[in-house]
Amino acid sequence: MMWSAFATAMMTLWVAFGLVMAGAWFVQQRTGNSGWVDVFWTFGLGALGAAACATPLVTGSSSERQLLVGGMIALWALRLGLQILERTLSSDDDPRYRDLAEKWGDKAPLRMFLLLQTQAIASLPLLIAILVAAHHPGSAFTMTDFAGMAILLIAIAGETIADRQLVAFKRNRRPDERVCQRGLWRWSRHPNYFFQWFGWLAYPLIAIDVSGDYSLGWLALAGPICMYVLLVYVSGIPPLEAHMLRTRGDAYRDYQTRTSAFFPRPPTTGAAKSDEPRRSSHQGV
Repeated sequence: MMWSAFATAMMTLWVAFGLVMAGAWFVQQRTGNSGWVDVFWTFGLGALGAAACATPLVTGSSSERQLLVGGMIALWALRLGLQILERTLSSDDDPRYRDLAEKWGDKAPLRMFLLLQTQAIASLPLLIAILVAAHHPGSAFTMTDFAGMAILLIAIAGETIADRQLVAFKRNRRPDERVCQRGLWRWSRHPNYFFQWFGWLAYPLIAIDVSGDYSLGWLALAGPICMYVLLVYVSGIPPLEAHMLRTRGDAYRDYQTRTSAFFPRPPTTGAAKSDEPRRSSHQGV
């Protein structure tokens, strides 16, 4: 019964997320600003994640834990969504999606719709992590609940600091500065992406039951794995770095040789780091 309820919940979330991304496509087509895609995705994931926490799934699951996990995903979505919304309102387009539209030509509207539906499917592991964490049976609050909340708060704080440091750089950079290398950006070329991924470690920490009494809990590992793949190999670093190389040239190439792509590390003067994403022209989900 537990697995049947889980399958039903995931099918419902898939359809709902598909509708959210269809709405994102409609707004993107009407406004010509693809920045709205990430706005819809973030707020949509937050709303559906919170709804998943309230969905009946496991007999004996703690309502306190459901509220905790629901509050965690809502807090994450509110912080990131408002930041992306502010950026979208102050810009004409997102260069990642704009480059894709130019590449697709006349087929851009259809290809964009299919891409956003693919995003909805690819994001299901994130909703799985939220769902199974919220419905971990047993009493709340345990040490793992508090540890998960602490991880999320650290991630939100780190991402906020990274975003503010980048905004401050853009406002006050010297004429000879082409690439932000201040604060956290000295240790990682994408510290905001790193902390976005780091926050998803909270859900398996809450969900997994090493005693084996809650087999669904292990599925929460899909959340951080999915987010890592998306950010490092698909829709995060590859298209953004391709854009930065086109617009910043040798300044960004030099930055790449000294600074870790993802995991924060002290900058060096040696070769590029081992977590360097593969160079690819693929700009998928």
